[in-house]
Formats: sequence, C-alpha cells, structure tokens
Amino acid sequence: VAAPLRDAGVEVKPYEACEADMRGAAANGARLWVDPDKVSASLVAAAEEAAAAGLLVGSDPAEPRAGKAAKKNEDTSAPEAAAAAAAAAPAAKTIKEGVSPIPMAKAIKNPTELAGMLEAHLRDGVAMASFWCWLDRAVAAGEVHDEYAIGEKVSAFRAAQAGFNEESFATIAGEGPHGAIIHYRASKAGARTVHADSMFLCDSGGQYDCGTTDVTRTHHFGTPTAFQREAYTRVLRGHIALSLVVFPAETTGFVLDAFARQYLWEAGLDYRHGTGHGVGAALNVHEGPQSISPRFGNPTGLRPGMVLSNEPGYYKDGGFGIRIENLQFIVEADTPYRFGDKPFLKFEVLTHIPIQKKLIDFTMLTAVEVRWLNEYHQAVWDKVSPRVQDDEVKAWLKEATKPVEVRTVVVV
Repeated sequence: VAAPLRDAGVEVKPYEACEADMRGAAANGARLWVDPDKVSASLVAAAEEAAAAGLLVGSDPAEPRAGKAAKKNEDTSAPEAAAAAAAAAPAAKTIKEGVSPIPMAKAIKNPTELAGMLEAHLRDGVAMASFWCWLDRAVAAGEVHDEYAIGEKVSAFRAAQAGFNEESFATIAGEGPHGAIIHYRASKAGARTVHADSMFLCDSGGQYDCGTTDVTRTHHFGTPTAFQREAYTRVLRGHIALSLVVFPAETTGFVLDAFARQYLWEAGLDYRHGTGHGVGAALNVHEGPQSISPRFGNPTGLRPGMVLSNEPGYYKDGGFGIRIENLQFIVEADTPYRFGDKPFLKFEVLTHIPIQKKLIDFTMLTAVEVRWLNEYHQAVWDKVSPRVQDDEVKAWLKEATKPVEVRTVVVV
C-alpha cells in the first residue's frame, strides 16, 4: 500500500506524529472534528491543551497563535483576565464531536462507481469460471493440488483479467475441516490436498481498476453426504431469502440478519459470523458503516447505493465448511404501496459466478427459490459467457448455469 501512495505523492507519517500534528493544528486555531469512539482520549487532551496554551496570548480562540502575538493595540492591562478567559474557553471551540461524514459518502456509491463495480464482477466471473473449470478437471483427472497451491492459482486467474491490481484479501481455500475455520489461511507446511471426496470452500476477491470483489463458493468433488446437502441447501435458502427481501428505507442490517439464518435456525443450526459487510468501490473489501449482523449495536440505516455481502454459512467443527457469498447493492423497489410515504428497498446482485447444484437437495426448495436460482444462472451465462475465450471454460460455464426443472407431484 505504501508504494502506490508514495508514487501518488501521498506521505504516510508514523502514527506517533499524530499527536504533534493535532497539537499544532489546535494551537493555530483549527477546529478538529473527532469521533470519540475512534479517536483516543489522549489525542483529544493534547489538542485541548495546545489550544488553551495558544489562547493565553489573546482572547479570540479562532485567531491563529501567531496573529494573536502580533495583534496591535491589545489590552494587556489585565493578564489575569486573559488567562482566565483562556482557561474557560469551552472545549467545543477546539473539538467538534461527531461521526465523520466520509464513511457514509464512501458507502453510498454513485452510478459511475456502481457501473465500475459491476464491470469488476463480470471480469471476476471470467476469472472464477476459469478457476473452477480448471479445478474440476484437475481433480477428476487425479491431479494432486493442495490448498496453498490452489490459492496461488486463484490469484493467477484473476491476474489474467484486464485492470487487475491485486487480491482484495488473502484467499481462504479450505478443504474438509479447514473449511470449517472461518478465517483460515493455508500455509505451505500445513495445507491439505484436495481430492475426489473433498468438500472445498474458497473465499477470495480481487482489486480491479474499476471495483472490488469478494465471493465465496463451496464445491464437492465427489458424492456429498445427505447432511452436507441438507446444510448446504439451508444455507442457500437463507442466501436467496436475503437476496429477495424488500424492506423500508433506513432499516438497519440487524433487522435483515434473521432472513439469512431462518432455515438454519429451524433445524437448530447457525453460524458464528455476520451475514453481510459493506464493500468499497476499488477500496477496502470490508467497509462500514453498514452491515448485516446479529449485533444490534450498529444503528446505520440501509440506503440506495450501498454495497453489502450476502454470506450465510454453516461450519461443522472438524468436518467441513459451507459459505455462499455474493455482493449486492441496494436500489429502490417498485412496490404497489408506499406506507407512510416511505420508499422501500431491495438488493440487486453484483457477483456472477455459478452456485454448485450438486450440493443442493432440490426437494427442500420452493418454486420461488428454484426460479431465483435459474434466473441467477441465466444472468451469469448471459453476462459472463460472451467474455470467455476458452472453449473448455465456456462449456463448463454452460453446464454450471444450465437451468434445473423440479416437478411437483400432488397426491390427492
């Protein structure tokens, strides 16, 4: 990070220099905007002390210290009064407490940023289709690859895309029990191999010149167990429920979290992480202030233009991990009514990468859920396949996005 900033003419100072800079700004009459939840009390105290010292020269807290020293015709007949006035100057003249407006401005993407994010995800779709095609073929051919090498391969496929800068975070490639470690990172020494009976979770992302991606898919290369299919299907149903939800503007993410967990909860299952985090536009892959989480302490209301992940999961300790993650952005929903004259919102998907159908128990899906899956896969094919140059990858993508037909038999 330091090198690109340096090339752009941005100087990154050591953290220790922050106190001196705050003292200098306060002593020269600057008013500092401080979020007390993010800025240490010692920095605030240093700024207030410097401001008070500057005020000893004169009575106007907004006047720079040098200007006060040079002020003509200054009344110096009552130094005690000047000192008292300086001591009594309210901290509010130096410190303005409040949440910074910058995170919210970053969180609400404009149309250009959203277009860039979609473009990044379509490039990512080509990269990940190429990756999953390669891994499926390699495992079927009996080739041996471990988690560490697979992570390197993920990065290589992304690097082949135009405008790729770097990974948005280190790839999480977890086979079997390693997939149950939520923030697992493979090492050369401890990497497990992926084989024909593997349940494999891959969470990865890229930084492109136009946007940021973050996606998780879980694949089984052999025959999944009945419980693996049940758990995967419950996770998928929660993912679809959150993708389809319509909600009032300014709803907090805490309210939406249960939509993604409901089908796990009804079986006594759950996961130990939030359901969605904000994502920057060619910026941080984890970006606030918005989130979708069971933690109710985040009061940020959801607004059009925000980008969030949708990533329910299930993790069987020592066994396997499941996570299905797409990025999505918020738009206004076209509802037949408008209660309280308040707009209602919904999500539109950014990620265009197939969801493995082998792990789905289709007897558990409703007609609405099957339609969502088919429409999602049709969109993946329509938008990604024209960009795929490799015939083998295109054939894999065609099969992976093929619509499913579920017939319901009613016995009377």
